[in-house]
Amino acid sequence: MNNNLRYAMAAARLTTTDVAAALAVDPKTVARWLKGRTPYPRHRWALADLLHVDEADLWPEVAQRHQDLTDGVEAIYPHRWCVPHRVWRNLFQRATAQIGILAYSALFLAEDRGLLDILTSRASTGVNVRILLGDPDSPEVACRGADEGIGSSVMAARITNALTLYRPLLGVQGVEIRLHRTVLYNSIYRADNELLVNTHAYATPAADALVMHLRRTDEDGPANAYLASFQRVWDDAQLVHQEG
Repeated sequence: MNNNLRYAMAAARLTTTDVAAALAVDPKTVARWLKGRTPYPRHRWALADLLHVDEADLWPEVAQRHQDLTDGVEAIYPHRWCVPHRVWRNLFQRATAQIGILAYSALFLAEDRGLLDILTSRASTGVNVRILLGDPDSPEVACRGADEGIGSSVMAARITNALTLYRPLLGVQGVEIRLHRTVLYNSIYRADNELLVNTHAYATPAADALVMHLRRTDEDGPANAYLASFQRVWDDAQLVHQEG
């Protein structure tokens, strides 16, 4: 019997039927979870999001297995779409000094009004927010679009759309946006010494590729290479100016 799950559902005032509908599973599946069966990762993360709790609160034994990862590696997600929304939200909310976004478009973040509000809020408290997007006119962007099989024009359009959504942030002190012409092997999302690194794979959209949750623990940790990579791209990128 998973009493942790039962209590969390009761606190959220959700029934077995409610949870099944929200996660698009059979109510009998939810009943089996309540009896002690451990869900697949995607269902664990979705359920934790739905109940506004951490996965470890519902399945402590799973969290213990995660602690066996290499020092500096907090978690590994098989796909970007598997990363719970609360992980993105908490990542940026915890920032006290700097936030960094390095991608070609990061359109999925730009379309999330709540996350944009978090970026604005953190910047207003003095956090330095740096956003790096691909130059839509660059050959590197065209190549990435071809690699993903969506075409160069589609990738460029995604960046243009993202830039439109991010641009209002330029009116907030502490926010800076630049365009890069770099071949990216990873997209990097940083909050202080904590990172989500979305790997890139040939013929695979970034949303379907692996994500590593890293934390800088010392100078030899795995996060340092990605922090240095972010800075190198930033130094060579072109500033986007506020319109008007």
